[in-house]
Parts: sequence; structure tokens; C-alpha cells
Amino acid sequence: MEKNIIKHSYKINRKARNTAYGHKSFLIFFTGLSGSGKSTIANILEELLFQNDYKTYVLDGDNVRRGINRGLSFSPEDRSENLRRIGEISKLFIDAGIIVLAAFVAPYKKDRAFIAKTVGTKNYIEIFVNTSLEVCEARDVKGLYKKARNGEIENMTGISAPYENPDNADVIVTEKNTAEEAAALIFDKIKNKLTL
Repeated sequence: MEKNIIKHSYKINRKARNTAYGHKSFLIFFTGLSGSGKSTIANILEELLFQNDYKTYVLDGDNVRRGINRGLSFSPEDRSENLRRIGEISKLFIDAGIIVLAAFVAPYKKDRAFIAKTVGTKNYIEIFVNTSLEVCEARDVKGLYKKARNGEIENMTGISAPYENPDNADVIVTEKNTAEEAAALIFDKIKNKLTL
């Protein structure tokens, strides 16, 4: 079947879109435990970028699982498939000239490496929201940790499933940073990358 699939090239390409928008496009990938603050920081960073006329879009784990990744479980295999799709979606957004902010637990190094390879390592910025399990569990924004401790949820990262810390994240923020401070730190790290 794949031999019958032929890539079509269009006249409007990523370079043209980047020029029209006045900035480069790439993926800012937030990883960390559930409740670490990934989505909150991504949202604040997107607002900051958007207010400065950058074209952006946020891909959030819970939101994506309501649509394109609906039906996937939290088994290691389905987590990998979830992230494989995120990598491909991010690649499309980057080609469209958009700065993608993706907030996912993404507990396995191999899946994060796969996303980096899919979008191209020069288009991948990894943000490790290194909030301790104790703080995440105390927050328990979604009530997931309580359910996991009561045996109602299987494969809960940090409780019954592992989280592999990134080895070389581009930016590391912790619970010591406010969400606003974290967003500002990330913006400072990426601002030179935005320039054409």
C-alpha cells in the first residue's frame, strides 16, 4: 500500500509561511507528572507569544484524548501511540508556520526522542516541569492520585507506572517557580529562536 502513496509538494511551503508570519515555527514540548503545571505554563506562554503577534497553538493531553486520540488507554503501548500521533500533528503545525506548545506527561524517554526525531531536533525544545510527586499529589487537580492510591486507576505515572526524567531538557522549571516565572524563563530561552 505504501508504495502507492506519493508525497505531493505545494508552492506555499513552511519557509513562505514563516516569512509571512515573521517568525520561525517549532515545537515547545512540556513534560512532567500530572499536576506539575505543564498546561498552566503552556497557556501563559502562549498568551505571551500571542500578545507579541506570534502564531501559536496548544496541544494538551486531556484535550487531544477527547478527539483524535480518543479510545487510547494509558498502557505503555497506547501512551507511545498517543505521542506518535502528537509528533505527527506537531510536524504538520510546524510546516503550517505555527509555534506548537504541547503539554503531555510523556513518561518515557524513547517517546520524547521519537517526537524530537519526527519534528526534527532543531525544531524541538523540551521543557521539563520538574514538580515533585509530593507537590503534584498534594495539588491533585484532577483527583487522579487519590483514585490511583485507591486502586481505581491503573498505570498512573508516578504511582503505578514510571516517569523517566529527561537527560538534557532545554529548560527545567520546578515548583519553586511560579507559572508566570516559568513562562518568562522559557520565553527568554526561545526568543532568539523565533527570529527569521
